[in-house]
Amino acid sequence: MTDRVACPALLVCAPASGQGKTSVAAALARLHSRNGLRVRCFKTGPDFIDPTILAKASGRPVCNLDTWIMGVEHCRGLLYQAAGSADLLIVEGVMGLFDGEPSSADLAEAFGLPIAPVIDASAMAQTFAAVLHGLATFRPSLRLAGAVANRVGSAYHGELLRAAVPKNLALACLPRLAEAVLPGRHLGLQLAEEIADIDRHLDVWADSLAGSWLAELPPPVYFSKPAAQPAPAELLAGKTIAVARDRAFCFLYPQNLDCLERLGAHLTFFSPLADRHLAAADAVYLPGGYPELYGAQLAANLSLKADLQRHAGQGKPVLAECGGMLYALESLIDCDGRTWPMLGLLPGTARMGARVAAIGSQAAICQGVEIRGHSFHYSTAEVGIKPWTIALTPDGRAGEAVYRHGALTASYLHFYFPSAPEWLAACFLLS
Repeated sequence: MTDRVACPALLVCAPASGQGKTSVAAALARLHSRNGLRVRCFKTGPDFIDPTILAKASGRPVCNLDTWIMGVEHCRGLLYQAAGSADLLIVEGVMGLFDGEPSSADLAEAFGLPIAPVIDASAMAQTFAAVLHGLATFRPSLRLAGAVANRVGSAYHGELLRAAVPKNLALACLPRLAEAVLPGRHLGLQLAEEIADIDRHLDVWADSLAGSWLAELPPPVYFSKPAAQPAPAELLAGKTIAVARDRAFCFLYPQNLDCLERLGAHLTFFSPLADRHLAAADAVYLPGGYPELYGAQLAANLSLKADLQRHAGQGKPVLAECGGMLYALESLIDCDGRTWPMLGLLPGTARMGARVAAIGSQAAICQGVEIRGHSFHYSTAEVGIKPWTIALTPDGRAGEAVYRHGALTASYLHFYFPSAPEWLAACFLLS
């Protein structure tokens, strides 16, 4: 490809969470993909759930974009590669447009993405225009492509909204779609594959965009080729890594799996819920997910538990993060107060709580190497050993503990492997 590629692109944002960003971004992806266009979606910030819905809507893999965790050049590379083979790029923002560091606005500014604010208009009329004005002008460097009034109650309600905004502004008024509300739970929406009628939801949303400005492609954005980065050495060549992947362990960055393969590893996948035995592997990766929802099934799968215990007992590496760490502990107390025996690879117990216990980006220094990631969990854990290291937040506060216990490395952190591939390789080699 050339040093710059052009592709129509849009960042779907909002003044706050809960306004309908995911619904609109997914509707946009479904509308244009079913019209035969190649649509690539991205999600701003660390998130494992919304990308599953965007992937279902577009029919293509979805990557995250976070300039602190991933680095600007890494994000640039993902956008550049996608733009070279797509007809439309859609980036879903996170929280409110200016919330967080980095924010959705920072991402839009860094890569010249025009913004499309989605505002829940269900409890307002002319004030909608004031909120939109604030989003559009708070940072003059941002480009407003158009706006979306979501959950509009009637044709008259839509007329009030249109009369209040500038005449030259492209405004889409989307009705309340009570029949297409996605189910949620404590960490956010449910995963796309858990929603039986997800395709009907997506089609209803897409139909709601017909005739609006969103049915047309936005102007092209030029994406520059990233600075050249040396390919990582194949430090895991000849190694097989077994990756847990099912409804209980579903929080996997596609980029993490790509990183392992670039390091030379051969990946196999297994289900701690359904598989009775662990196939031969040199190392095991237990990612995050929802083990608290499947305590009985995980506890009852004694043969797989024995295989995982035998694997670790033989000194073979295990990396367990967040939900994977809960599975690695001796026991897990779920949201209903029931206690389930887990793997016992790490001494301690985790207990689910009713509120968020930790959230945000962090970096850990392990063996002199910094690896970045994020934390988001409702549980708390009492671990019976001292931490190997303590991660730090971007402003220097103490964050999550990282534990090393025999062949096991465990933490609440969801590690972003490409931020430190050499450390990652050493972790799976236990060196």
